[in-house]
Amino acid sequence: MALTRDFKETIRARVKRDPGFRKALLREGIENFLSGDVETGKIILRDFINATVGFTKLSDATQRSAKSLMRMLGPRGNPQARNLFEIVAYLQEAEGVRFEVRPTRAPLRARTPIISSRRAVRGSMRRTNRTLPSGKTRGKKFVQ
Repeated sequence: MALTRDFKETIRARVKRDPGFRKALLREGIENFLSGDVETGKIILRDFINATVGFTKLSDATQRSAKSLMRMLGPRGNPQARNLFEIVAYLQEAEGVRFEVRPTRAPLRARTPIISSRRAVRGSMRRTNRTLPSGKTRGKKFVQ
């Protein structure tokens, strides 16, 4: 039988021996939050905390119970921005790094024509009378 290790144990061992991996893991967790992938961000931060400072030390620093912090970053957790940023600030300080958010230009997309005003819409359409099968006209219809 082949020897295997639990994934979380593997992460914990790698975090302890490789400072570059530790920083990259923290950065990845934060980037997931910023890009809107909250579930993945919570998983990565929870693994990072378990492998580095631990929830008890984090609870002392944030004045929240360890159980509450674990629930926040759990599968059904919904951390408030204030709590999340407090956790991230502490983790950055403990790790000795500081991440910044910088704007980047989005890649150019194919341009589609955009009508800039209602007047342009109205000006490009003219009204005509609708002719019914009986030969009578009824109401106005817009055609282009």
